[in-house]
Amino acid sequence: MTIKPELPSSDRHDKYYGLDHLRALAIILVFFYHYQMSAHPKWVTDLSRFGWTGVDLFFVLSGFLIASQLFAQVKKGDPVDVRDFYLKRFFRIIPAYLVVVALYFSFPAFHERSSLPSVWRFLTFTQNFGLDISASGTFSHAWSLCVEEHFYLVLPLILVMLQVTNLFTKGYWLIAGIFISGILIRYYSWNRYYYPGINQPNEWVTWYKFLYYPTYNRLDGLLTGVSIAAVNQFLPGVWARCSKFGNPMLITSLFILAGAYYLFEDEHSFYATVYGFPLVSLGYGLMVMGALSPSCLLFRWHSRATTTLATLSYAIYLTHKGIVHLLHMLVSNHSVDPDGNLMLLICIAGSLTGAIILNFTIEKPFLRLRKMLVKENP
Repeated sequence: MTIKPELPSSDRHDKYYGLDHLRALAIILVFFYHYQMSAHPKWVTDLSRFGWTGVDLFFVLSGFLIASQLFAQVKKGDPVDVRDFYLKRFFRIIPAYLVVVALYFSFPAFHERSSLPSVWRFLTFTQNFGLDISASGTFSHAWSLCVEEHFYLVLPLILVMLQVTNLFTKGYWLIAGIFISGILIRYYSWNRYYYPGINQPNEWVTWYKFLYYPTYNRLDGLLTGVSIAAVNQFLPGVWARCSKFGNPMLITSLFILAGAYYLFEDEHSFYATVYGFPLVSLGYGLMVMGALSPSCLLFRWHSRATTTLATLSYAIYLTHKGIVHLLHMLVSNHSVDPDGNLMLLICIAGSLTGAIILNFTIEKPFLRLRKMLVKENP
């Protein structure tokens, strides 16, 4: 999932709103997809079968926003400031994350599943490697934070290497190479780990363990975002021409995602596994490009609701599964149908409340501390 970085100051005023709509969409998709873990109305299943792709939308957004910050330094001829980048990411991500990790390990009632992976997995952001969701399914959604942390760790180092070797203008070959490598690794993993046990009772566990969670299989969205940022920063003529077609790009993205939806009807199939993730990333990439285009309705529409939801998205992502589980335990004993719409509304309200508390008590104070300690780009 994406943590909300700031856009470069020159882009901040208008583009912020379009991306906030998408960040709000992403957390809504993820929430309803995960709500199926608990008792729920039947329409939730029908509506949210594709909700897992909300994480892929977060990846595209994160790739674009983070790369935009770093590319802005490169464009000005400055060396990438690795120290400041890591400090900013630390203050934005780690405090709230550690609080939620502490909640999970201190209060078993917060567990939406029976058991947790070892604490060192969470502290080292290695939980997404070898994760057996059937045995250690609690706080399993932290896998996407592991992917993003690996991305945050490596991207600025790659950019420094490209700057030092004067190969920055050839960086698109590296992006293409990593993108193709992801497809090849999924191809190998599907044949090596999943296919031999196909139709076995635990095949779904194997698929998640070796194909869905590992970082090297889930870089498509992040690389798509990085590619969009590169065009935005270094090819202004191309970007200006593309920006004239904001609404067509948005519509095209919906058609591509519709195709991906049908491809993932059997999500463990060969074609869905190997080629489906790039297709989803392409669809959301066009959606992001549309939202960044002044000609697009998402760019021009300012909604306080989506801005607020976008601001709370990280806190919601961290806490919603535990809060939903806790509320189901507490409220279902008071004549509230656990499968009903009222229970869903209570869980939505509880998740928003928990996110607001985490945002005001942890996220905002540490962001203020970050401003005091880390220089901000002008």
